[in-house]
Amino acid sequence: MALNDDIALLSTVALFHEIGEDKLRLIAFGAERRKLQPGQMLFRQNTPADCAFVVASGRFELTRAGRNGHSQTIGTADRGALLGELAMVTSVDRSMTAIALDDAEVIRINRPLFRRMLEEYPEIADIVRERIAVNLAEINAGLDRIAGRFAD
Repeated sequence: MALNDDIALLSTVALFHEIGEDKLRLIAFGAERRKLQPGQMLFRQNTPADCAFVVASGRFELTRAGRNGHSQTIGTADRGALLGELAMVTSVDRSMTAIALDDAEVIRINRPLFRRMLEEYPEIADIVRERIAVNLAEINAGLDRIAGRFAD
């Protein structure tokens, strides 16, 4: 894929939607592409994460180990999905496993690249901060909905 195609794809990702084309060009230029075959694992739950992936083509099954140790499918990710966005900012472990369902390709955005963007362009840091705030609000709302299950 051409650099312009990568820029167009990155612009569809919610986190990058408000970032200008010139900055997306820098991300696309510094990112790496990786191809996967059906059944190939992109990453495994509970392993250290140092990057995020944008799905460029194909689909991924997302699973999480349950209490009984068996994997449970929690969803799928296809073109334009951003997987592991928190890993672009800080050291975390993967919260799920992602396995290619068909021939797939991803754009890998590593932490040093993204941190450099945050340092050089404070407006990107503001966008990320807002995204984190929205995610935390959604988590809190979800906890409020189930809080009654844990009351004495």
